[in-house]
Amino acid sequence: MKIASFNVNSIRSRLHIVIPWLDKNKPDYLCMQETKVDDAMFPSDEFEKLGYHLSFKGGKQYNGVAIASRQKPTKVNFGLPGKTADNDRLVAAFFDDLVILNAYVPQGQDVDKPQFAYKLEWLKKLKKYLQKNFDPRQKLVLCGDFNVAPENIDVHDPKRILGHVSFNPQVWKEYKELLSWGLVDIFRLHHPDEPEQYTFFDYRVRDSVGRKLGWRVDHILATDVLAKSSKSCVIDMQTRLEEKPSDHAVIYAQW
Repeated sequence: MKIASFNVNSIRSRLHIVIPWLDKNKPDYLCMQETKVDDAMFPSDEFEKLGYHLSFKGGKQYNGVAIASRQKPTKVNFGLPGKTADNDRLVAAFFDDLVILNAYVPQGQDVDKPQFAYKLEWLKKLKKYLQKNFDPRQKLVLCGDFNVAPENIDVHDPKRILGHVSFNPQVWKEYKELLSWGLVDIFRLHHPDEPEQYTFFDYRVRDSVGRKLGWRVDHILATDVLAKSSKSCVIDMQTRLEEKPSDHAVIYAQW
């Protein structure tokens, strides 16, 4: 089994990368974030030609999540409980005894703005959602763009970056609380001390990829039963080096 995650930063702008990658790598599941397209305009046909089913929710310009799967899900849910469901930030798809959740966690903008408090609350709600609806003993994968770099090793300059909305003690606390439900970081399981392994490289930073000025904010998390049987987890840097790339790279795990 192969599960991949990719913040595409507009699916229609990144089809020239996504479709060839799918055709070559043939993952069982591809979780996409920031699709930035109304549901009626999602390019489903391109995926269906390769034999994938699509589960998606989005809107023009912002957010948007999608799961492309070889197997048709038995059930699909969108969003978190509550008045602000954020249906375009979370999708849960059910496949026999496997559950895949694809999340696009709010970025937070600035620690002094309401959006940061909302981010912290969103992570809290995500843990409560897991607690209420799932069991850490079941086969479950939670992946996506978390907008959290969990450790010093996950950013290129931890001293300078400390305090950023994605590299901040308050965010770390909520992220660790989320993992405490019963989730394992599959990438760090296979690369416990490996530096300079990043999934995000800012467009605004000159030659950010070549200078290795990145962040590891995209994660594949899994319950213990799946973590124990996982074989590998890889960041595919080639996807960030393509012409007109997303600012993120694909990350994928294999079982």
